[in-house]
Amino acid sequence: MIALDTNILARFYVDDPADPEGARQRPIARRLLTESSQAFVPLTVILELEWVLRAFYGFAAGDFVRVVKHLLGLPNVRVEEWSRIADALVLHTEGLEFADALHLLASSHCTEFMTFDDRRFARRAKRLRVTPAVAVPAK
Repeated sequence: MIALDTNILARFYVDDPADPEGARQRPIARRLLTESSQAFVPLTVILELEWVLRAFYGFAAGDFVRVVKHLLGLPNVRVEEWSRIADALVLHTEGLEFADALHLLASSHCTEFMTFDDRRFARRAKRLRVTPAVAVPAK
């Protein structure tokens, strides 16, 4: 089994004809994902992939969700904690940032998730009635 880094996945899912490295690396990435008998993708790679696709390539949340759902559906690819990633995708489509959704789901055994991010995380989480509750610590 081989493990795949973020840049392999980015080259597989992003066709950037203006990038000569991309043109050279994309066929290699395609071969690794389609011809390897088994490939492993760590949770941290999925987290980084969201950042790369959003911040560098301008992918919208829905585009990222489609990419990860496709990846989760590849028969030869095993994604670490795929069920948590699938749950995080649901929260992401409902308005939470993907990283925040992963953090929250990893903390499901806790009573509260404390953050200073009131506007983009705590308020959205409250609206979604997630568990654990997301709270901003009192002054």
